[in-house]
Order: sequence, then C-alpha cells, then structure tokens
Amino acid sequence: MSNLSRRKFIITAGVTAAGTLLAHGCSSGSTTSNGGATPAAGGASPSAAPAVNINPADAPEVTAAKLGFIALTDAAPLIIAQEKGLFAKYGMKDVQVTKQASWPVTRDNLELGSDKGGIDGAHILSPMPYHMTLGTITKGNQPVPMNILARLNTNGQAISLSKKYLDLKVGTDSAPLKAAFGQNLPVAITFPGGTHDLWMRYWLAAGGINPDTDVSVIPIPPPQMVANMKSGSMEAFCVGEPWNAQLVTQKVGYTALVTGELWKDHPEKALALRGDWVEKNPKAAKAITMAVLEAQQWCDKAENHDEMCKIISQDKWLKVPVADIIGRSKGQIDYGTGRIEAASPVAMKFWADNASYPYKSHDAWFLTENIRWGYIPATTDIKATVDKVNREDIWKAAATALSVPAAQIPATTSRGVETFFNGVKFDPEKPEEYLKGLVIKKA
Repeated sequence: MSNLSRRKFIITAGVTAAGTLLAHGCSSGSTTSNGGATPAAGGASPSAAPAVNINPADAPEVTAAKLGFIALTDAAPLIIAQEKGLFAKYGMKDVQVTKQASWPVTRDNLELGSDKGGIDGAHILSPMPYHMTLGTITKGNQPVPMNILARLNTNGQAISLSKKYLDLKVGTDSAPLKAAFGQNLPVAITFPGGTHDLWMRYWLAAGGINPDTDVSVIPIPPPQMVANMKSGSMEAFCVGEPWNAQLVTQKVGYTALVTGELWKDHPEKALALRGDWVEKNPKAAKAITMAVLEAQQWCDKAENHDEMCKIISQDKWLKVPVADIIGRSKGQIDYGTGRIEAASPVAMKFWADNASYPYKSHDAWFLTENIRWGYIPATTDIKATVDKVNREDIWKAAATALSVPAAQIPATTSRGVETFFNGVKFDPEKPEEYLKGLVIKKA
C-alpha cells in the first residue's frame, strides 16, 4: 500500500488503545436474561431456537464458524442472528460472534483464520476484503483472498467536529474549515482506505481541502473516537454510530453531516468470509448468509428497533447506553447544532431499498476511490477484482432459499450511475472518466 505500512496501522491502533423480513421464521420476542453467569461474548443466547430440519442436500459442511464484529450499530445483523438463534436455525449451531478491538485486529485475525486462533469472517468495512485479496494491507503483502457475501447496511455513518467549530455550523460544504483548520491538524478515520476514510476524504476534497497536505488523517478505533475528541487529540472524525450520537449527547462536538447526505443510500459494511473457507464450505457460507439476511429483515422493521437497540447495547456487544443508540436507529438525528431531523430520509437501512444486496457497481467505486488516493495501484483491474471478491451469487441463493420476493432480488449487479451531493457522477462502466474529472487526488 502506497505510503502506508502495515506496521503503522498496528502501532497507531495499539497506541490509541493503550492511551485512552418478511422476518422469515425470526422471533420478535425479547431476549431472555441470563441472570447469573454471562456467556462468553458472542455466545448463543440460552433462548436460541434449535436448528430446524435441514434438507440433507443443503446441510452445511460444518456447524461452526468464528465471526468478528466491531462495536458499531451496523454490526446488528450479526448480533441479532446470534441472539435470535438464526445461525443455529440454518444448521450453523456452533457459530461464535466475537468482539474485535479495531479494524487492524479484525484484519490480523482474518489473516490467521480460526484454525490458527483467528476468525473465519467478519462484519467489515466494505473495501477491506479487497485490500486483503490484493495483499496491500496484509503481512508481507501476501494476498489473503476474501469473499463479500452481503452488504450489512447502507447509510448510518457521520462526520463530526469538535465543539470549538460549533459557530461555523459546517454541513456538507467543508470549505469553511479550510481557513479554520491549521496545517496538519488531525482528523480521524477508522482504517486507511476504508469507508470512513473515503467519506472523510471525499468531503474534504469537495470543499477544496487536500486530505494529504492540508490535514493529517489518522486511524483510530471506533469506540475510542469520543474519548480522543475529549482529550483534544483530533478536531474531526468520521465513524459509524453510536459514536457520533454519543459525542453530541456528551456535548463534546457536533455532527456536520450524516454520510447519506454525501451519497444517498451509500453502501457501508459487509459480511465477508475468507475465500478458502467459502470454497471449502459453500453450503455453510450460504447458511450463514441466510441467517444474516433474515436478521437484516428483522432489524429493519420499525417495531423491532427498541428491542434491537436494547440487545446490542449490552456489555458483551456495544457496551453503550441504549439512549445513545436508539434515536439515530430510528432516523431521529440531533446534530448538536440546533438542527434536528425527526425522520431522516438517509437513516441506516439494513434491508429496505436493496440495502443487503452487494452491488458490484458499489465495490467498483470503492476500488476507484482507493486508486484515487494511492492506496492500490492505478493498474488494478477493477472489474476482475470485483468479480473475484464479490459473491452476490451466494446472496441470491440465500435470498431464494428464504423465499424473498423476486421484486426484492436485484436483476442486475449494478445500481447504475451514482450522483454525489456535489453533483459529481460515478458511472461504474467508466471509472477512468470519474477519476479524470476529480481535481484533488493522487492518481
């Protein structure tokens, strides 16, 4: 990876950590309290439903898999699939969902695989499986082929600023910060080349701020964003919820914008598995995908939002007060500037409007933007790389097995031309034209 070493990722994360449905058969009942001893993080709830009868022809090759997640609201589909017994329902009764400290740790554990003490798959930033497959962020730059089986959500992230910039009330236009920000002033993202990095860079560049020369972009684990803003270690950050909401609640800063305002219904996290695991266990991969898709349908139902937030707020999951999660999960966004949206049109979605389907056109944008900022070579064959990593065929097989209506299964792998808040368009068939039209870039 250009100008960024794997060692730097590890050191940065380490220092930061040290320093501070159609709900197809899915129960909507509350999770049973465990009373005394709490099961290990990610352990199945005692009330988890037993596995349904599985057609022998569809029986998973294995019943176990280790999946990682970061403490973010958009990890809800994996958490709910575990808590509601959905993995077990489809024959994966021994799935473990375990908390990861940071995205570099997620990467490292995926490199290891479960047979060496790591994990088989994860809730992950959508560009990361591509970086791993290309070997740009892995040990010794050795490729670790990955597969994306589903998109976990669209929207649901935000860019937040320190309260010292409250008078500016900056929104989608970052230009007012050009004079206010000092040279190399730190702004935080969660992983170089990941979604939050790309949202931050796109927003700054659109306002005439070069993220490589005008500010210092630093990686910080999501759960540590608010603490670092309090300590003055950064002036702005881009991260998923509930950390932006918590920043506003604690009156440490304000939300400049939610990322759906940059790009309506943009793709965000993904469900990814090691490619060798999928190749060895295709039926198990489909079963995991079925469980996650059913959980996404459940999570997207308004009547389940309160329960979802109560479940994921637990210490073994996000360890965040329900009050810091619930509002934005319902589209109720207090920006901390006096602006309040009662029903945001760009709130997080798990299933609606094809949020779960992993469009190849979206992955083409992620690769194109990574070329823009020099994270991957300009010679990267975008289409071939997307075809290698993106397994939308497994998504469709899982959706069909769940009897998802045909109208909810996209007929094409492209959502077409995308338009961003500043009028820039991305045609997935012509990524080179998009790159040529950008003013601030490396590539």
